[in-house]
Amino acid sequence: MREIVLDTETTGFEPETGDRIVEIGAVELFNHMPTKRHFHVYINPERSMPPEAFAVHGLGDDFLRDKPVFAKVAQDFVDFIGDAKLVIHNASFDMKFLNHELGRLGYPPMPMDRAIDTVLMARRKFPGSPASLDALCRRFGIDNSARTLHGALLDSEILAEVYLELIGGRQPDFGLQAVSTTPARSEAAAQVDSQWRPRPRPRALPSLLTEEEAAAHTAFVAGLGDGALWSRG
Repeated sequence: MREIVLDTETTGFEPETGDRIVEIGAVELFNHMPTKRHFHVYINPERSMPPEAFAVHGLGDDFLRDKPVFAKVAQDFVDFIGDAKLVIHNASFDMKFLNHELGRLGYPPMPMDRAIDTVLMARRKFPGSPASLDALCRRFGIDNSARTLHGALLDSEILAEVYLELIGGRQPDFGLQAVSTTPARSEAAAQVDSQWRPRPRPRALPSLLTEEEAAAHTAFVAGLGDGALWSRG
């Protein structure tokens, strides 16, 4: 099972009023294990960066001026995520921006049910407790000391660790799933791996003991006498 943990940084809160994406970071999980494949890009938003957004992200107009516009990176992004589930913290925010940017270029919208929202997961698991990324890092003992500013790639890497804790750890099914990082591996094969569980054999394996060995063992036990443990058993 392939999943993409992603985060975006933006100029503001509403794409409908002109806010744009300035950074995308995404990391790949396969069967709930990081593969070290990632996607990261800074984007020229084709508008000025508001001071309040600069204070949060540390990305200013001078830095973003020579970065590619979204139209130049859209296909690379679409190719990277493929048809994988998207793990996002506060998914409705990122999805509305991604769909707005993709829609401007004629791409079909991504359905909301494709997203796994870790905010909702955390609120269901820990009702009444803070569900921010920093709060969840403190709860699970995840080091987020490098998170002095919001950065999409760093946040997606941290979110991947949080997500794995929310589902029960890096190996929620005791590590019985086969892990592969081969991009060409089929989704059907991955699905088989994700559903595999050990089961009793329908028929016992035949004994490899020969008749001569069985007879020698019987004679050996008889020679131990009636007081031997094997004779009493």
